[in-house]
Amino acid sequence: MGRAGGGRRWRKVLLGLAGALLALVVVLVVNALRLPKPAPPPPAPPPMAFPAGATERFAQALRFRTVSHDDPGQDDPSQLVALREHLERSFPRVHAQLRREIVGEHSLVYTWPGTHPELPPVLLMGHQDVVPVEDERAWTQPPFGGVVAGGFIWGRGTIDDKQAVLGILEACEALLVEGFTPARTVYLAFGHDEEASGRHGARRIAERFAARRVRFAFVLDEGGFYTEGTFPGLTVPAALIGTGEKGYLSLELLAQGEPGHSSRPPEQMAIGVLARALERLQANPFPARVDGATHDMLRALAPRLPFGQRLALANLWLLRPIVARGLTGDPSSAALVRTTTALTIVNAGQKDNVLPGRARAVVNFRLLPGDTVAGTITRAREIVDDPRVEMRPLTAPGAAGEPPQPQAIEPPATSRVGSPGWNVVARATQEAWRDGDLAVAPWLLTGASDARWFVPLADDVYRFTGFTIRPEDAARFHGVDERIAVGDYGRVIEVYYRVLRDLDGLDAGSPPPR
Repeated sequence: MGRAGGGRRWRKVLLGLAGALLALVVVLVVNALRLPKPAPPPPAPPPMAFPAGATERFAQALRFRTVSHDDPGQDDPSQLVALREHLERSFPRVHAQLRREIVGEHSLVYTWPGTHPELPPVLLMGHQDVVPVEDERAWTQPPFGGVVAGGFIWGRGTIDDKQAVLGILEACEALLVEGFTPARTVYLAFGHDEEASGRHGARRIAERFAARRVRFAFVLDEGGFYTEGTFPGLTVPAALIGTGEKGYLSLELLAQGEPGHSSRPPEQMAIGVLARALERLQANPFPARVDGATHDMLRALAPRLPFGQRLALANLWLLRPIVARGLTGDPSSAALVRTTTALTIVNAGQKDNVLPGRARAVVNFRLLPGDTVAGTITRAREIVDDPRVEMRPLTAPGAAGEPPQPQAIEPPATSRVGSPGWNVVARATQEAWRDGDLAVAPWLLTGASDARWFVPLADDVYRFTGFTIRPEDAARFHGVDERIAVGDYGRVIEVYYRVLRDLDGLDAGSPPPR
């Protein structure tokens, strides 16, 4: 009897577990099936006419070598002056009807007064500067040639970020030709040192607005784009609108050793100590988590994904660790779910038979929202766990009269999805897209933008420009053969045109498009 009774109890336990498992499966499937179906795209308005001469005006802007270096003393300010003069010639109505200010010597701010100045204004942004080119001979077309060939406009700045500067001005010029005047005041801000932190351009612009007590309904900067074929399982293009961005920290690591002749090496050498520290940082990545803008993106895309992915994303309450682990398998998606660690600079030694007394490295961290600069430094020190390695935030030279600036920025706050500002930007991305179905989703910018300086001054800060990124284009950012399709540049202009045209939607409170 004892054995029989025990067997019955085990059968009940197993049946109970099987029932619980079945119930869990039902819950998971029902959650996946309850995801809202994608709404049909709204009717698109007639397309904006591509402004005559826009391609050549943009190509000419690319020929100015407005390169930003970490040391401002290496910059050539004459190129920024030449670009500014080109903009004056290219957009006569903008420069006749909008008020322009020059901030920090080369950054530009334009004010377009609205008919109802009591309404909160809007700010559209871009930056005039570009990153250096390592080897011009590696390019198909000269990086500063502004060449139009094969349906593309080639050159440094085509996607980062002169297309935004010129695209915004083209949209404004076209609207001025039409006799359009915005209801609310519109500001345009074009920094000159975004690629070197924006401290002397965008930061000073933000400080000027703060001093004037200006608060924006929303800000739109670079950082999001249309994308095709970059998200596994997603069969339609997507407009990824940046609602947040990562923080920034560069740590300098210093290891000291006994200098001397290489024929008598000591047991511990500066390079070896530093190498061990770098290996530990590389082998111990920060933990992954799915939250914030990345969580919002996955939920927005889930209804358009195959059932297995929908099942996982509809049940993040249970499967979040599995989803996070899956995203870490690729560097692009891993950057969306963890603070990243990049070994970027190593310096040690000058001669093959001399032991250096000092070895130096720089490690760059891009901080996931929710992490902090102080917490990242603490974790890095715990990973290295070696008192022989000094660790401190890297500094960059300050402008005239300013002390060196630490290369550390906390992750800014994430903006809302479904707010009136989001609705205006999302609608503009759909109105400018004329190639069939389109998913619209929030996104986390894994780099940094000038927009972070304006987060305290705005209800929401969004990041989007209207070019398309495909898998083969990812390496063009700060890389070789940066280019934009001529048609894509037309779409960049139209997105800004639609945003400006649709600003009344900030007051209508209409539901966000999907």
